[in-house]
Amino acid sequence: AQRIHPSLDDKMLASWNGLMIAALARAGQAFENEDITQLAAHAADALLERMRDPDGRLLRRLRGTEAGIPGFLEDYAFVVWGLIDLYEATFHTRYLHTAVDLADRMLILFGDPSDGGLFFTASDAEQLIVRSKEAQDGALPSGNSAAALSLLRLSKMTGNMEYERRAMAITEAFASVVDRYPTGHSVMLWALHTAQQPGTEIVLCGATPDHVRDMARAVRSRWLPDSVLLYRSDGEDDALDALAPYTATHRPINDEATAYVCRGFACAFPVASVEKMLELLDRPQ
Repeated sequence: AQRIHPSLDDKMLASWNGLMIAALARAGQAFENEDITQLAAHAADALLERMRDPDGRLLRRLRGTEAGIPGFLEDYAFVVWGLIDLYEATFHTRYLHTAVDLADRMLILFGDPSDGGLFFTASDAEQLIVRSKEAQDGALPSGNSAAALSLLRLSKMTGNMEYERRAMAITEAFASVVDRYPTGHSVMLWALHTAQQPGTEIVLCGATPDHVRDMARAVRSRWLPDSVLLYRSDGEDDALDALAPYTATHRPINDEATAYVCRGFACAFPVASVEKMLELLDRPQ
C-alpha cells in the first residue's frame, strides 16, 4: 500500500459501453430484474448525452467531462446493438429511434459501396495508407460482424429491407475468409444464420407497457434468437409508425393486451391471451 500506485486508465469507451448495455438489457429481461434493466438505461442515457458531438455523431472516449475522438465502426456497431436490446427490454421508442439514426450514420460514414463491408475508420477521418476492414472476432466481436447482426435485427423491426441488403453485402464481402476460418467469425456466422431464418416479428399492443407485461414475460421466457419484439400503444403511436410502418394497423382487441405474431411481416390473427400467443410462437416455421 505504500508503493507508488500504477496509473489508472479511467477513460470510458463508447464501444465497450455498448456491449455492456446489451448485456445488462438481456440480463434484465432474462432474470425479470428491473434494477438491471435500469442500469442499462442509465448507461445508455449517459452515453448518448455525453458522448456525442453537437451534430449527433458518436465520440469514442469520455474521461471526466471531456469527450473526444470521432467514433470508429465498432463504437457505432456496438452502441446500436445495445440500444436494440435496451428497446426490447424497456419498450422506450427513443432507444429504437436512436439505434436507427446511428445505424444510418454508420452506413454513410463507414460504408464501401463498391466492395461491400464497412471500413474501420470514417470517410472523413484522418487519411491513412490503407483504410482497413476488420471481420475477425477476437476478445470482442468485429465491427463488421456486429453491424451485420444489428442491421438484420433492425430490418426485422422496421420493415426496412435496405438494412437487410446492406447486412448481406457485409457477409458476402467476407465470405471467403469466413469459409477458411469459421471459428474466428462466430458473430458473422450468427448474422448469416439470422438472415437465413424466416424469423418472427412480435408486436404487443396495449394502453401502457404494464398492460402487456405478462405477454412480454412469456416471450422472454422462450429461446427465440431470430425474433424481434416491439410494443405499440393502443392510441396513435406516431413514433412507432415512423420507425415500423407495418405496425400501423395493429390495435388491441376489446381494450385487452393483444399480440400480433408475424413471420416475414405476414401476421397471424391477433390473439389476446398468453396461451394462444405461445401456440403461435410454437408452430413450425
